[in-house]
Amino acid sequence: MKTIKEIIASPRLRNIFISMDGGNADIHIDGWDGSLIWSTGAGWEHVSVSPYRKNVIPSWESMCSIKEMFWNDDEEVIQIHPKKAEYVNNVKNCLHLWRCTYKEMVLPPSCLVGIRKGQTAEELKREILDAYEMAGEKYE
Repeated sequence: MKTIKEIIASPRLRNIFISMDGGNADIHIDGWDGSLIWSTGAGWEHVSVSPYRKNVIPSWESMCSIKEMFWNDDEEVIQIHPKKAEYVNNVKNCLHLWRCTYKEMVLPPSCLVGIRKGQTAEELKREILDAYEMAGEKYE
């Protein structure tokens, strides 16, 4: 996660309050206003995003911009869809970004999502074969 100094330098944030393990602020982004709460602790960095208008859900682009406000380009951050029994939904239009700090997060290989810019067919094939091997499966 970026430093507090880097985070609060964002021109999109207002009414910033810093706490012991994070903070909160108002945000103006992509035509809507909302609140952000961020924290670090228990092995996780976390940002929750809540537009003030309840009919607004943050877009992928908004969440990417917020990710860039709080984390460096080389840090992986996730949104989670837990098992239904584990759902917590205190605010209907609130989305969360998470980064584990105590171990490497497991993400799917990019070849299972699509072709990276500039990736050759041979590189893609090798990545697919490696993904199957890592999972202990045969590619057929």
